[in-house]
Amino acid sequence: MSRLVKKSPSVCTDLPLDNTDICNKLHLLRQLLKSCFGPTGRLKQVHNNIGGHVVTTSTSSVLLPAISSSQPFINLIKTSILNHVSRFSDCGLFAAVLCLSLIEHATRSGLSGSVAIRVNTHLLGLCTSYLQREDCGCKVKLDFCSSHSLVALARGVISSKPACALTEQEALHVSKLAVRAFLLTVPCQSPGEVTLGKIVTVSVEGHPVLNSAVFPGLLVDAPDVLRVDGLESPLSHPLRVVLFSASLAGDLAELGDGTIEVHPGADTDLQILDQLLELGKRVVKDEVKLCACQKVVHPVVQQYLKSHGVVVIERLGITLMEPFAQLTGARPVATLHTTIPAGAYGQVACQKTEHVLRLTLREPSALLGGGCTETHLAAYIRHESTKEVPETVSALGCSQTEHLRGVDSFCRSLESVAAALEHDGGDSLMDLTHAHRWTHPADLMKGHMGEESSSICGCGLMESSPNQRWTYLNANYPHFSPAPPSRDAAVRPRVLDSFTAKVNALQVAVETANLALDVRYLIQDMN
Repeated sequence: MSRLVKKSPSVCTDLPLDNTDICNKLHLLRQLLKSCFGPTGRLKQVHNNIGGHVVTTSTSSVLLPAISSSQPFINLIKTSILNHVSRFSDCGLFAAVLCLSLIEHATRSGLSGSVAIRVNTHLLGLCTSYLQREDCGCKVKLDFCSSHSLVALARGVISSKPACALTEQEALHVSKLAVRAFLLTVPCQSPGEVTLGKIVTVSVEGHPVLNSAVFPGLLVDAPDVLRVDGLESPLSHPLRVVLFSASLAGDLAELGDGTIEVHPGADTDLQILDQLLELGKRVVKDEVKLCACQKVVHPVVQQYLKSHGVVVIERLGITLMEPFAQLTGARPVATLHTTIPAGAYGQVACQKTEHVLRLTLREPSALLGGGCTETHLAAYIRHESTKEVPETVSALGCSQTEHLRGVDSFCRSLESVAAALEHDGGDSLMDLTHAHRWTHPADLMKGHMGEESSSICGCGLMESSPNQRWTYLNANYPHFSPAPPSRDAAVRPRVLDSFTAKVNALQVAVETANLALDVRYLIQDMN
């Protein structure tokens, strides 16, 4: 009889954000994620202290699952961010760092959780409504007639993965390939409902990155295609194709409905195999070089076809039947009892295809990268929050002082995300005209702010000028309305972020922070 162990009582934590241990863990998580943020982010090696393999990454989709915690508060935030990443595949670290910053700044401000939540929700509404406006100063319309903005958007995603160890030339090459592959999935002339093509990425070890290429077509798993006897050069000319929707396995069940009359002593398996071989002989006679079947092909038939130089692809699956037929022009053969009509044959060439995202088709816009969107939004929110203050505080049910603290916490959180892009000891600045982010190198004196800063802002849209006024991020500065950028078509941003992914990440960050601020009790089962 097994020994009975008394069940441990659950642990209840009242006001978890007043708990020093929980706050320290949240701060540590923010510092860890912040250090991975951006193109120059540092890699992290994560290892569970009870064993397991070591994970080296700076990507949120890999980093967050690798960080195990027994603290429900941490797991709540992780789950919310990973849900965003699973849907949009981008801006995971932005959402996580902003969420943790909002929690930390709200607790430091001394505001009650309910007031902080109401102010955050109000300011989130200001942000999203501003981002949806046509005159938004940090929003860029994407022109599908020009590849420049699309390449900048793709490069922003690719360059934020330092573990890939790509050079500038390699990152640009891969970005161009990603855009080309993306455009190939969009049909040029497709009346009615539009169906996008699918993109598949194939990694090949041992070859230079600059040898990467994009191949339009349909990718089908056929590992023996280049080793078939008699098929010396499959890529040099189109191949004749036959496509079967009926099974070539030789099963009686595949012969259809009805009564089957079998004579005594007859070998049905052999008769069916003979019929399949006759079909194979017809395929060979008609000079078919590729035989594809939705289901299974009998091993004897496979061997016969391969010995005559025919590539055999079985178990194609129902999902690939329609695109395979469209690509090759072949008409699926559904019966084994009639001669294959000449019009059923199609043609192909053996090709492969590549990778990229397609969120820009829903919203053909992008946001300025390099931290400029965050600083611009912060300056905009500070300025807008000075308008109609009595009406606002009355609607929010708070005092003007509480409203001011809430606005300051929200804007400092946005600015701290922009500042998190700097990892080399320098300072992050904001100009007091357009509210873009600039970098002040670590080896320059702080008293000469802006004089030797980067000649261009984080997104690459603005150039510094002698009369420019500056401020450090997370410092006090006079409120101002950020001026819109120049509409000169020749001046284009060099770093862009996905509009759809970043707007959703902003919403997820604020809503998750509000959820955390609203938690009154944590009840944890310790058994």
